[in-house]
Formats: sequence, structure tokens, C-alpha cells
Amino acid sequence: MGVLTLAAALIATGRLPGGTDDGGDRLAEQAADARWVEGVTPEWMSEQMRLDIPVTARSPLAAYEVTSRFDTGLLTFTLTRAEAEAYLKEHPPEGDWLEPASAQTDVTPHDFAHLGFPEPESLKEGMRYGFVCPGVAEAAVDPHAPGVDTSDESCVGLYAHEYTPARTRIYLRDHYEPGISPLPTPPEST
Repeated sequence: MGVLTLAAALIATGRLPGGTDDGGDRLAEQAADARWVEGVTPEWMSEQMRLDIPVTARSPLAAYEVTSRFDTGLLTFTLTRAEAEAYLKEHPPEGDWLEPASAQTDVTPHDFAHLGFPEPESLKEGMRYGFVCPGVAEAAVDPHAPGVDTSDESCVGLYAHEYTPARTRIYLRDHYEPGISPLPTPPEST
């Protein structure tokens, strides 16, 4: 999803100012449609986002929510500070890394709360964020290299939170048109 489409999605969900209040009916209807997909793995979500998970990453988790308006993919993992700096250098943002002026106190826990974490927008200290567009850096070096495809410039929201002196948590969020296919198959229950 492009940056402008992502901004529109964030406004529509109330994550950016400027959205309209259609009343509780719209939100209730949207919530009734929403479901978290079973069987989503960090590897599957990494493929959808076209962003790697370093082999040194710890505690990788992923989730995928289907709604009638747009789907949301989530991926998070931790790295040492040095590993995180290398990861951020390999995946530069469109523009500069940004630092929040303040934590957003009105962020409703939803996306990353599903994985047991605070929403990255609610964090200020040690936080950097930006939109990372996989394939763009490779295309700048060699636009004709095998595997480089910038025809669908999909940008992923990346948040890097230095939550301890030694560790950084990477939060990745992307939005998709409804109906991504194929979704993972849930594991068989025994």
C-alpha cells in the first residue's frame, strides 16, 4: 500500500487526526466484520511485507486481521542494539527516521495489543519510526537487477523502540486490500 493510501487508512481508523466521526454504528459494523487469521507465522508475514527477519531476531510474532475495509498485517521481533542499527540501515525509510514529539495517549490498544504489546504510537522514549518501501533501495542501486520490482511500491510502517539499554523491538505494520490470497491454513487441532 502506498504512503497516501496508508495515511487514508490511518485517518479512517482514527490513528491520524482528520478522520470523520461516522458514529458508533460504523465502528460496530467494522468490528463485527473483523477477525484475526489463525496460522499466521512470522515467516509468512515477512514474505507478505517483503521484509526479512534477521536470523538473530528473538521472539518473532505475527498476526493478520481481515476486515471489510482493509486488512492489517503485523510483525514484531527483538534485536540487540547493534543488530537493530544494521537492520535499520539495510531498510531505510522514505525520508528520515522520525522521533515522536510526545506519546499519543489516545491510541486505542488493538493491533499490537493482540500480540501482547503496547501500540508503538503510544511510546515516546527511545522510539524512531518511518515508512520503509521494500525494493526501492535495491532499485536505486540497480533498477534492472533480478527480483527488483517497484511496480507496486508498498510501504510498511516500521517502528524501532529501544526498550532496554541492550535491546530494540522492531514493530512492522502494513495494510492490504481485503482478500489477500492465499491466507495461511490454520494448524490442525489434535
